[in-house]
Amino acid sequence: MGNQADMPGVNVVPIVAEAPAPPNGAANLDPHNSAVVVDGAVAVAAAEVEKAPPPRIDKELSSPDLFLNRELTWLAFNRRVLHEAEDERNPLLERLKFLAITASNLDEFFMKRIGGLKQQVVAGMQELTVDGRTPQQQIAECYAVVREQEQRQRELGPQILAQLEQYGIRLRPYSSLTADERKTIREYYYKNIFPLVTPQAMDPAHPFPFVSNLSLNLLVTARYQNDSDPMMARVKVPIGFGIPRFLRIANQNDFVRLEDVVANNLDLLFPSMIIDSYELFRVTRNANTERDEDEADDLLALIESELRDRRFAPIVRLEVLAGMNPVHRGMVAAELGLDERSDVFEVDGMLSMRDLQELAAIDAPALHDPPHHPVDHPRLTVGRSIFHVIRDAGSILLLHPYESFSTSVERFLREAADDPKVRAIKMTLYRTSSDSKIIGYLCDAARNGKQVAVVVELKARFDEAANIQFATRLEEFGIHVTYGVVGLKTHCKVILVIRQDYNGLRRYAHIGTGNYHPGTARFYADYGLLTCDDTIGEDLTQLFNYLTTGYMPDRSYRKILPAPTHLKRGLLNRIEREIKVSSAASPGLIQFKVNALEDVDITRALYRASQAGVKVDLIVRDTCRLRPGIAGLSENVRVVSIVGRFLEHGRLYYFRNGGAEDFLLGSADCMKRNLESRVEVVAPVEDPLLRKELRAVIDIQLKPNRCQWEMQSDGVYIRTPAADAAPACQQALIDFADTRQTEASKVKRRRSKGFARRAAREERNGD
Repeated sequence: MGNQADMPGVNVVPIVAEAPAPPNGAANLDPHNSAVVVDGAVAVAAAEVEKAPPPRIDKELSSPDLFLNRELTWLAFNRRVLHEAEDERNPLLERLKFLAITASNLDEFFMKRIGGLKQQVVAGMQELTVDGRTPQQQIAECYAVVREQEQRQRELGPQILAQLEQYGIRLRPYSSLTADERKTIREYYYKNIFPLVTPQAMDPAHPFPFVSNLSLNLLVTARYQNDSDPMMARVKVPIGFGIPRFLRIANQNDFVRLEDVVANNLDLLFPSMIIDSYELFRVTRNANTERDEDEADDLLALIESELRDRRFAPIVRLEVLAGMNPVHRGMVAAELGLDERSDVFEVDGMLSMRDLQELAAIDAPALHDPPHHPVDHPRLTVGRSIFHVIRDAGSILLLHPYESFSTSVERFLREAADDPKVRAIKMTLYRTSSDSKIIGYLCDAARNGKQVAVVVELKARFDEAANIQFATRLEEFGIHVTYGVVGLKTHCKVILVIRQDYNGLRRYAHIGTGNYHPGTARFYADYGLLTCDDTIGEDLTQLFNYLTTGYMPDRSYRKILPAPTHLKRGLLNRIEREIKVSSAASPGLIQFKVNALEDVDITRALYRASQAGVKVDLIVRDTCRLRPGIAGLSENVRVVSIVGRFLEHGRLYYFRNGGAEDFLLGSADCMKRNLESRVEVVAPVEDPLLRKELRAVIDIQLKPNRCQWEMQSDGVYIRTPAADAAPACQQALIDFADTRQTEASKVKRRRSKGFARRAAREERNGD
């Protein structure tokens, strides 16, 4: 980890450090080394880092060193998540969970980001990013960061597992098992797993076998008793589809790795043979296999074809255990088409640490965070039609996971499916789960004779197969299923319900920042708006007509800002408006809460706002190109990242606008892809009560708190002493939701008592 340094009065946690600057004057200000707070001291990155020269601020704001690199800033976010695994204040199994998450994140990073960069290299692309890097430079710098993070993972994993042994949770090597335990495990393996194991020989008659993405594999070298010539075979460890990575020993919380069981029972696969060696390896394949849908006659068939392509996509990473025979290592790398020097990652420890999620799920309440139970929204009265509630309220703000998804969004759909006055339901579906009630409610609605139209996004990354199944099932119930607009992902989260009210047809809507996925709704921090605003309803009608036809007439939207047609221009116009209305006496204020700030035009506009004296607060979860605190450019900008128990996923946009405040929420991040090549929806929040609630949420996260990391001008994230000592903002939001519900319950009880007293008085008076 590096050396610890005592710094009186300072408790700062650098999470990124500088690497040598790339050519063309682009200063590299991105994550490589790391440090953590330990008992008030600072563990500093091992390498001494020279302070970078101040950036060149040109009139057009196009200088490369004004922008941080997308890939490297995302890796810095993953390092902040890794810090949660390091933080001894977190319960042990929560720390193990965060460790598994960082490993899973790196797998996805290789599949999506490194895979895409490698495609650019193969295509001969030399175009520089806005921060001045070629694709090959980005790969090289990312590899340096990844190797550092993986080294820290390998150090941290055994430490956490050793501490878990004190609580009776042990991951044991096969060699430590007793004879009886080995016998029991062998019998279990033989009956329940062995039939699924298929050895594949490698010889002139059997070419090197196909190796699936993220699979664990044994390279086995074996020979017959009297034969000196060894044979080689690949054995896939059959994890998944109900087979765990870690097998429980007896009825205890003792576990052994499945690959160890397979390796130590190879005599079942190779009877009467001598096993010379077995070596573990793992591959990662490119997930970027999208084809040109403009030329497709059938989008469903195209996506199914892409899924098949992904199985056979080029390999971008080979992981091997330390000590692998160099000849075997070189042979495997060559067979997989990889550069052994750069694309092979040697692991001294455990491969596929993402699977530690299995152990992190052990039922041991004392080793987990206190259970969180979302509260029901206080305004969503039980026993009364949700449509009557929304009609009386006008709009209702939902805060997930602090408030229940099932008693709000799922209830909205359930009642829409059953309510005889509901005539039609229209919905976008980006991701959901196999056990989701959402699909069932939509089918119930169709069965009840309602018009149901669902826009299913088949290209939702890693959910394509599930979405194809959902689409097919919906169609079987007579639901109108479309796949959005050619060339654009449909990423917006919208439900539109048309109901026959007492005074005619009325539109009710849900606009959200998160997917309609009950599983992620338990740990993704998202926002939603239930509304019967007439104008928003009319706008959403236009939007669905666009989504179900793909026709692009000049559609007018009066309140919502859809992408790609209106949103980016709307945000840029609002930033420009804030500059114009800002003054020394009344400075402007812009506040964004997003997952990522990557779009260059938005970044430049925020720089210009800062130069004009506008205060800019950015709550950005991961990728952020903008550098705060640069004199003459961004001294009015503050950038913080919130990392904690829940995954921050909500998107909010706020503009002070000279006092005529502008609050917006929706599905879009400030990324070029979201603003220019996806269908997104951002909608205004106009109710004063809901604005007050949003203001409280923003202020809670901007106050120093344990979840908060603050970016410095050089791209380094720190946790300040005040933040490190303060309670987590996510706990504050749990308390906020609980308090709101408690106060609402008190008001209801007072009203009920008042009604009861009045009724009794009227009865006594004979009224």
